[in-house]
Amino acid sequence: MRMKAFLTLIRPVNSLMVGFAVIIGALVANPNLFNPLNFILGFFTGFLISSYSMVVNDYYDIEVDKINNPNRPLAKGRVRKKEALIFSLLLLISGLYLSFLTSFENFIIASLFALLAWIYNYKAKSLGLLGNSIVSLSVAIPYLYGGMMVNGLKEPLIWFLALTSFLASMGREVIKTIGDVKGDKLRKVRSLAITLGKRGASKVGVIFFLLAVISTSFPLILNLVGKTFLILVTFPNLLFLYLSYSILKDYSEENSRRVKNLALFGMLLGLLAFLIGGLVRY
Repeated sequence: MRMKAFLTLIRPVNSLMVGFAVIIGALVANPNLFNPLNFILGFFTGFLISSYSMVVNDYYDIEVDKINNPNRPLAKGRVRKKEALIFSLLLLISGLYLSFLTSFENFIIASLFALLAWIYNYKAKSLGLLGNSIVSLSVAIPYLYGGMMVNGLKEPLIWFLALTSFLASMGREVIKTIGDVKGDKLRKVRSLAITLGKRGASKVGVIFFLLAVISTSFPLILNLVGKTFLILVTFPNLLFLYLSYSILKDYSEENSRRVKNLALFGMLLGLLAFLIGGLVRY
């Protein structure tokens, strides 16, 4: 039972996704520079640093979780705060050690990722757009970490993958605040949905969605990818255009949650477009 509590604390699905994001970043940057050891180190670095951030999140959110998520290990008392703190430090040290074995540059990126996670959970979560920006940077950084592993981020396509991911995530995070208004008011979070109103937040979210769609055109303009990418990226782009129309027309809490969930699916489709488009460049 104790082992299960610690496993729940790291949100393994989320952390696995970060580990795979590192691998995808490496494949997009240069599929010809496959190094099994680096890929293994990269995967576990992403997994461990993400796990650290998840534990830190619960550490700082324990009082809120007692109300909103009472079954979380810390909120329920299955893991003590001191134990969670020690566990998070072990995860952090392990992740940073693996990143250092990869390269000093990767160590710097991993350290930045860990620092952003701490800043977000300690303070920035309540600062509205700044908090959204940190979350979105954390979505983009694993791809850059993977790119650094194989060619030092010399491949322009990896930067466009990171940029598109950041912009799409920003739109999703802003729209997500529309459905979180009640909880955010209780926690005194200065989200855009509170400061600008639901309609204002929906407009800002749409701006980021549209910027994400526009950003996918640059790899084509610069001849970094071919028709395969064009065909594949059309589907997420159409989805984000539809979601933009939908949230502007109906910015209710219920629809914002639907748009938020569909946006995650759109981001997955976009990721596949970059991955396959990067591997098959015609």
